[in-house]
Amino acid sequence: MSERHAELLALIAQETNRILTEKGEAAVAITPDTAFLDGPLPFDSLDLATLIVALEGVTGKDPFRSGFRQFSKAGELAALYADA
Repeated sequence: MSERHAELLALIAQETNRILTEKGEAAVAITPDTAFLDGPLPFDSLDLATLIVALEGVTGKDPFRSGFRQFSKAGELAALYADA
């Protein structure tokens, strides 16, 4: 994993846990294999949209500018931002 990818994954973990704690959920460890939806993470589609907006605000990047790009795990999302 590149340094940039690791930095983005750390940012994703930070923002994900901010969203979770604001909902009254416990913070969790986020790894590259952490699935956002349909997994043990108490995250729904609105939470995911909130995460994407927060990441765009912090990074200034929008990997979805030209349309939706498929991802389901934290590592995949970090890769999208690394390539944006």
